[in-house]
Amino acid sequence: MMIHETTKKLALAGLMVGIAVGLSGFWFPLGPAKCYPIQHGVNVLAGVLLGPWWAAGCAAAGSAIRVAMGTGTLFAFPGSIPGALMAGLGARLFSSSRQPLGAAAGEVIGTCMVGAYLASAVVGPAIGKDVSFPFLALGFAASSVPGSLLGALTAHRARKKEVLGDLRRPHGVCEDN
Repeated sequence: MMIHETTKKLALAGLMVGIAVGLSGFWFPLGPAKCYPIQHGVNVLAGVLLGPWWAAGCAAAGSAIRVAMGTGTLFAFPGSIPGALMAGLGARLFSSSRQPLGAAAGEVIGTCMVGAYLASAVVGPAIGKDVSFPFLALGFAASSVPGSLLGALTAHRARKKEVLGDLRRPHGVCEDN
């Protein structure tokens, strides 16, 4: 991988982390739940633009910053990293025009299934809380589904309007991770 492409990926990853942290306070009510969709939307964008490993790195960095600032909990890690990884893998499974939908589906599956399982089996007991998998899966879905749709719509519109310029490639900024 060329140095120039690595620099582009690093800059874009930093931008994704900044967006996730800067807008992490945005929420909306959905029934009795508060939905925080921004991290999940960023996961979809990072999955499409950067690929699975960089997207997971963005999610980990954003989670660490939010936890350090006191605006996130330890559930931020399993609630974002598996979704970002699966978003990147989902984007890779589809043609260029369908990448945002594949990334959104991957994000929801990764967050609601893998992330909720990890949160209930590892994080919950580690912090002394007994939280059931179905409870966490529903809670994670309340933020993951709207956020993933927001991210997919943003990625689709950005591609359609050619906002992304030379970042517009079949599998993101660079073929290799």
